[in-house]
Amino acid sequence: MRNNKHFRPTKAIIDLDAIKYNVLQLKKHIHPNVKIIAVVKANAYGHGDVEVAKAALEAGASMLAVATPEEALHVRKHLPTVDILVLGYSPVSFAEYAANENITLTVYSSDWVEEAKKSCNKPLKLHIKVDTGMHRIGVTSEKELRSLYEKIQSAEQFILDGIFTHFATADEEDDSYFQKQANRFEQFLKALPEKPRLVHVANTATALIKDARLQYDAVRFGISMYGLAPSEFVKSKLPYPLKPAFSLETELVAVKQIGPGESVGYGATFTAEQPTYIGTLPIGYADGLIRKYSGQDVLIDGKRVPIVGRICMDQCMIALPAAYNIGEKVVLIGKQKNEEITIDEWAAKVDTINYEVPCIITSRVPRIYYKN
Repeated sequence: MRNNKHFRPTKAIIDLDAIKYNVLQLKKHIHPNVKIIAVVKANAYGHGDVEVAKAALEAGASMLAVATPEEALHVRKHLPTVDILVLGYSPVSFAEYAANENITLTVYSSDWVEEAKKSCNKPLKLHIKVDTGMHRIGVTSEKELRSLYEKIQSAEQFILDGIFTHFATADEEDDSYFQKQANRFEQFLKALPEKPRLVHVANTATALIKDARLQYDAVRFGISMYGLAPSEFVKSKLPYPLKPAFSLETELVAVKQIGPGESVGYGATFTAEQPTYIGTLPIGYADGLIRKYSGQDVLIDGKRVPIVGRICMDQCMIALPAAYNIGEKVVLIGKQKNEEITIDEWAAKVDTINYEVPCIITSRVPRIYYKN
């Protein structure tokens, strides 16, 4: 049912049952004692962090992960008791807020710990990030790790709750670099005087297709929680089918016929060679339908038709096989009758990865949630 506050017909439909299905399938696939950390950063990859988080928790996830302090605070407003881990950098100034809100932070600097303990007097859970080869953030040597460990242990208010790393090539067929990282992490782990409660290295690809020993205490479930495979290689090795949760639809708001030689849109980049019906859709690059998607197919009445001309900020035009009525539903991502346009197809059109596609559908497009 459409929310009455949403007047423009453009909307993203989020299937929460698909989210729950994907989490339940992972739960069956991993060891029974391994926890699931549901990754809901970037507004749950564009799906909506709070609603997705609730669905993932209902299906068996026990912790949430975000990227930034602001994301953590937003989720905490709606979910006051669940464990939340900030995977990325948090400034020292956020430590006190995190302690007050029971938000777990990632650390990789002894200096950060020294500074944070001056202003943070309440218990604060920390996870150490180890850099095994991504070279983004994380401690890079066993000496650095031991020093950080000792700094945390010497501060009464800090609780070392976890340690983790991130793999650079877990979704690729050649796993030589992956194995180097996995072995390197094991060396770091052995350098710790005592293992924390949660050791987690498995991202989606690792959890789905790699050695089950790498599941450790928890796995971080990201892209495939949304029904998308991390890569074509992983897609070919999936232990169970995934259910995509995201679809994007709108409606025709204008239909007109143009004659041969007449053009469409800015720059007159599309010129009709024969009488052609042109439909206008109320979605454009300000919604995340970037101009490079010109030529991409959409679905109307279960048929594929192309976007023609340049995509505008708020609208785009499609070539129609007939004069459809105003209000006819148009599916940009998803299924209609026997046809389907996938996020993977969108990603291939602009030479990117499927992660990026839902993330760049802007907040101007309302997310409408369905379940049961």
